[in-house]
Order: sequence, then structure tokens, then C-alpha cells
Amino acid sequence: MQARRASRELALILFSQMDSIKNLDKWDFQDIVLKSVRTLTNNSFDELKSSAASILNMKNQVEEYESNHPKNLERPLEVSNIPVPVILTSDLQGRLDELLNIVEKTMLALEIAEMATLEENSDVKEYIVKIADSFKKNKDEIDGQIKKFAFGWDINRLVKMDKDILRIAITELLFIKDAPIKVVIDEAVELAKKYSTDDSASFVNGILGKVVIENNLK
Repeated sequence: MQARRASRELALILFSQMDSIKNLDKWDFQDIVLKSVRTLTNNSFDELKSSAASILNMKNQVEEYESNHPKNLERPLEVSNIPVPVILTSDLQGRLDELLNIVEKTMLALEIAEMATLEENSDVKEYIVKIADSFKKNKDEIDGQIKKFAFGWDINRLVKMDKDILRIAITELLFIKDAPIKVVIDEAVELAKKYSTDDSASFVNGILGKVVIENNLK
């Protein structure tokens, strides 16, 4: 995970609390992010433990199935089991779905661990604070852009995650301006896919495209 991408994901943690906490300064920003990363890291360790236990349980079930198969029950006790035909496909599919879920949780846990490592990088911290501070100073204009292009939507009723993703991206596009426009938009869309609803990616992409055109960004 690149440092800027980590900064954007960690900024989402910070933005999730900004509406309820007033008068935040840059030291508050850093403290909130650090505490949040520690919480995420602890959760990732719990997920990994749970995943390992599930995999072990599946392994034991397969071994038990093999041992109790009629072909192996007929064999002498002192010899090893022989491979047997697989279980019903419906049962196997359920186990594979469970394994895929475990893999996904493990990948997320590793990603969070990497994010925690990157958070120690001063560049990551500085960029998070830069985003948060720029948003704080220009909140009305940034939210105004969202209101302008979210036709038929009340900004106060938008999905919170979508609103925060848009706020971060528009802050970068209009006030920080040191990342390529395509990168900012693409990563905002990826955040929407990862953390929000099924329709969020296209919604976020559409709003940001209009912001780029309206402000003649190049």
C-alpha cells in the first residue's frame, strides 16, 4: 500500500469523527488517527486468530471425513488412510466460500497492519494532517461543491462514508493540488467500493468529475 493511499484511508477514520468533535487542531488529528490505527490493528489480530481457528476446523473435518470413509474403515488400523472421493459439491462449495471469507479477512488484517506501519512514516502523518487542516479551513466551500452537484440530495442525508470520501478528494483537488487528478479520483472510487454501498463508486466518480469540469482542473 502506497503512503498516499494509506493517508487517504486513515483520513477517513479522522473524518468520521470530525462532525462530532469541535475545535480540533493538528495535534488532535494525529492523536485520533494513532488511537484508531491501534484499534484496527488489535481487531486485525483477532480476525487472524479467528481465521486460523476456522482453517484448522476445516482441516480436521476433512481428515475425519477421510478416516470415516468406508474404503479406509475397511483397511487395517496400522496403515495410512488412502485418498477418497470429495464430499458433495454443495458441501464443498460452502466450505470454499468460508475459506474465501477467511482469506479476505486475512488480507484486510495484513493491509491494516501495513497501514499501521505506514502511519509511523512522517510523510503519511503529514499528509493526513494536511488534508484535515485544509478541509477545516475550507469546509463551507468543499461542502458547497458537494451540494451543488449532488442533485436532489441533502448533504446532511448523504451516506456518511460517501460524504467523507468526497470531502477528502475535493480537498485534494481544490486546495492541496499535489497529486494527479486521475489518481485522486480513482482512489476515491476505490475507497467507495471498499467501504461504502454498491452505488457509491459511481456516485463519487460522478460528483468528482463535475468538480473537475466546474473548476477547470487539469
